[in-house]
Amino acid sequence: MMGDTKQKILNVSLDLFSQKGFSAVSIRDICAQVNIKESSVYYHFKNKQAIFDELLHRFEQVATDMMIRLEQSLSVQSCFMEKPFYQTVCDTFFENYFMDDFCNKIMRLLLIEQFDNSEVQKIYDCWMFEKPLEFQSKVFYTLMEVGILPKTDSEYLAVKYYAPIYFFAQRWLFSGDLSEEQKKSFRNAAYQHIEKFFAEMEVA
Repeated sequence: MMGDTKQKILNVSLDLFSQKGFSAVSIRDICAQVNIKESSVYYHFKNKQAIFDELLHRFEQVATDMMIRLEQSLSVQSCFMEKPFYQTVCDTFFENYFMDDFCNKIMRLLLIEQFDNSEVQKIYDCWMFEKPLEFQSKVFYTLMEVGILPKTDSEYLAVKYYAPIYFFAQRWLFSGDLSEEQKKSFRNAAYQHIEKFFAEMEVA
């Protein structure tokens, strides 16, 4: 029962934080949504910042686990010869990260809070840019090593590949409600870009 209350506090807090920002939400707002007294919140969390910190900690665990799974997929080079490989990578990144309900709300929260909090800005930069670009660069390097792509600058390719995906994510996944229609628009645009990207690489 106590565990349920703690999880409800986290869920409601994330909903409110991702919609209004951390500063605009009070403990009273959270209590009203969870339908508990303020003293009940303080039984589980020292203050509002502790709720925020717990949410970020859980997000970094989820994001780290996802990156580990993606990194492991690179260790089996024979899988690059199969067409479904890149589909699997994209599905993991898109469906289990950008469009995952929890991760999506956290990234909306980070997007809002990065302007007032340098530590949050670092977390946002790490998981929205640094880690994805680092992984994509490794993917392209490996594709070059096994002869699927012509050899060139893998870091440049990572930026060229990822920039439109980030643009599509900002347009459809991190503004307004995350509806099935928004997800569909993102998928259509992102996968169309990926197909054209690799078709151009093959021509080159």
